[in-house]
Amino acid sequence: MNYLRVVVVVFLLGPYLIMLGRGASGNQISARRVINLAHRQSAWTPILQTSANLSDIRSIRSFFEFRTLDPEGTIFYGDTKEGKDWFVLALRDGIPEMQIGKADILVSIKGGRRLNDGAWHLLELRSEGKFVVLEVNNNPELVVGLRSELTEDELTGKIRLGLGGMLVDKQKLFNPFQPDMDACVRGGHWLNLSTLWDTDPTWDPRPCFSEIKRGSYFPGTGMVTFNTSDLPGVKTEEAGITIQIFGSWTGTLLSLQSTDFEYVLGELDEHTDVKVQMGLKEGSETAALPREPAALTFNILKHSLVVNSKPDRETESLDFFSMWKKGMLLTFGGVPGESEDAKRSHHLRGCLEKILVQEQVIDLDQALYKHSTVSSHSCPTEAMNELT
Repeated sequence: MNYLRVVVVVFLLGPYLIMLGRGASGNQISARRVINLAHRQSAWTPILQTSANLSDIRSIRSFFEFRTLDPEGTIFYGDTKEGKDWFVLALRDGIPEMQIGKADILVSIKGGRRLNDGAWHLLELRSEGKFVVLEVNNNPELVVGLRSELTEDELTGKIRLGLGGMLVDKQKLFNPFQPDMDACVRGGHWLNLSTLWDTDPTWDPRPCFSEIKRGSYFPGTGMVTFNTSDLPGVKTEEAGITIQIFGSWTGTLLSLQSTDFEYVLGELDEHTDVKVQMGLKEGSETAALPREPAALTFNILKHSLVVNSKPDRETESLDFFSMWKKGMLLTFGGVPGESEDAKRSHHLRGCLEKILVQEQVIDLDQALYKHSTVSSHSCPTEAMNELT
C-alpha cells in the first residue's frame, strides 16, 4: 500500500471510528436556535432532520434567517413518500437554486440575488398548490410550477425535513453540486413543528462568528490536505508551480509530502527564535517564516523550492514536477502523520484570506481531506469574537 493510500485510509477511517465510539445516533436539539451548518464529516447527510405526519401540518411554509460567504452548498431539504417526491434548496455561484423531483418530473431552477455576501437574509419557502415559492427579504425570487398526470394532489403519509444535506441519493439530482455549506441559520420556523430535530453524529456543533469576512479559518486544531495531482500543474518549466497565500497566521502553514520526501513551512518559535522541529523523516526539510506574515509566495521549480523569491531547498536528485503530477500531499495547517503533541503545538491558527495555485483560487471544500473544525469560506473579523 503506497504512502498516499495509507494517509487517505487513516483520514477516512478516523471519523468513522470516532462515530462508532460515541454511538450511531446523534442528539436532539431545537432547530430554532442559531445553527452552524458546517463542521461535520458527512457531506450529504443533513446535520439536522425531522419528520411529521402530513395530517398534522397546517401550512407548508418555512422561514429562517441565513448567512454565508460560501458560493455553493446545501441549505434545506424536504420530501414525502419516503423520498419519492423531494425538494432541495441550495446555492450555486452564490445564487439560490431549487431542484425538485416529483413523479416523472425533474426540475432545476436558479435565480435571484446572490446570497453569499456575509449578510443575514430572511428566506421563506412555501407551497402554493402546484407552485413552490422562494422569497428573500420578503421579495419573491423564484417561483416553480409543476404539473404531471402522475402526481397526486392530496398529500398523505409523512413529510421529512433536513438542514444542510439530503435524505435521497445524490444521483437523483438533476444538476449535481458541491454539498458542503459554511453557513449559519437562525430563527427558524419549520412548517408548524415545535419538536426537537435529530442531529448527524458526525456534526460538531460550533458557535457562529458574530461578524465574518472572506477566508478560511484554522482554529489551531485541524488541517486540510490536497492530492497535488488534482491541482493545476506545470505550465512552463521556467515558471514552475506557484502557490500564493494571503492572510495572517501562526503555526505550520503548509507541508509537502511524498513517499520519500517531506518539507514543512512553519513559523519561528515565539520563545526561542529557532525553527520549529516536528519529528520529520531523515532527509526532510523545515523552513521558517516571519511571525506576522500577510502574504507568501511558494515556488516549486523542477529541482528547487523557493519561498518569497529566496531559494530554500535545492536538489538535483528529485524532480518536483514529476512528483507533483504523480501525486504528493499538499497540506495546509499541519503535517499528516505527526504526533498528537506536535499537532496541538503547531497546527495553523488564523485566517487564510485566499489560496492560489497557479493563479487559481483553491476551494477547501474540494480537498482530499478537511478537518471538521476548519471553516472553508468564513473567518471571524476578530479571532475570539464568536456568537454562542
